[in-house]
Amino acid sequence: MEENEKLEEDLPGTDPESQLKAERDELYDRLLRKQAEFDNYKKRIERERSEYIQFASAELMRELLNAMDSFDLAIHNASSDSGASDNMLQGLDLIYKQFQDTLARFGLKAIEARGQNFDPNLHQAVSTIPADDVAENTVVDELRKGYMLNGRLLRPSMVSVAVRS
Repeated sequence: MEENEKLEEDLPGTDPESQLKAERDELYDRLLRKQAEFDNYKKRIERERSEYIQFASAELMRELLNAMDSFDLAIHNASSDSGASDNMLQGLDLIYKQFQDTLARFGLKAIEARGQNFDPNLHQAVSTIPADDVAENTVVDELRKGYMLNGRLLRPSMVSVAVRS
């Protein structure tokens, strides 16, 4: 009897059964909220882990891009050299394609710049070229390729942009 009297003293005018039901409902509501918070926490952690895995290779990709640029330059120079063997040039070209395909499987994609409208989010203008045969703000030359890694900009394209003369 003393416990019932204590409960009645806590909330005057209510019976102990309704007090217990109210307390139960409150605890149940808190439980549901905590469970929802925990589910959101698990989803956030999984999303962050997925993003980390997806973009953890960004630094490695940046370093490999320097080697890829040198490779591209070597192929360009070998193709313009009349003394270069066709077999050697085909071999270099094949290795270059394999290198590109491997990087593409890990989410690397080259940005198409030449002939596109200049986009400061993707391109870095390093010079302007007077040109009347193309529209203004069109990329007329690509000095260094730009790349995206899984939809994010890894390195902007260095480009020359057309201006009216």
